[in-house]
Amino acid sequence: MTTNATTGRGPAGSRILLTAVILELTLATAIIHLGLGGTLFTLNGIGYAGLALAYAVAALAPIPAVRRFAWLPGIGLAAYTLATILAYLVIGPYFTLGWITKGIEAAIVGLVVVDLLDGYGSPGGLLRSAVASVSILVRGGRARAHG
Repeated sequence: MTTNATTGRGPAGSRILLTAVILELTLATAIIHLGLGGTLFTLNGIGYAGLALAYAVAALAPIPAVRRFAWLPGIGLAAYTLATILAYLVIGPYFTLGWITKGIEAAIVGLVVVDLLDGYGSPGGLLRSAVASVSILVRGGRARAHG
């Protein structure tokens, strides 16, 4: 069985497929929002497109600094998507395409959670990785300031 070179978890083919599906769904919801017109929908679509790009870079770039923060676009995409769903539920407008888009967005959140848990093993593993990557920045900044 082939494993992901970055995490050592899960078959590489299934990780690639999972990432591709997350990106496809994220771009689909970006296109839907961009097609609706209006400032709020347009900004939301641009946000989704930017997060899709960040997610792709984190998944594909073999650069150590990018790998160190590979968790960040996933957390950002899930949080952004949950905020979009919540905003829709609070302010609407309620129409069929809106509910279809909320279904796509719910799938994005679920798949990102699966991807993060597969990549980091557990919520605790994700938290340890996030703290470690931020700690490196903080220690590095202090070393430069005192050096």
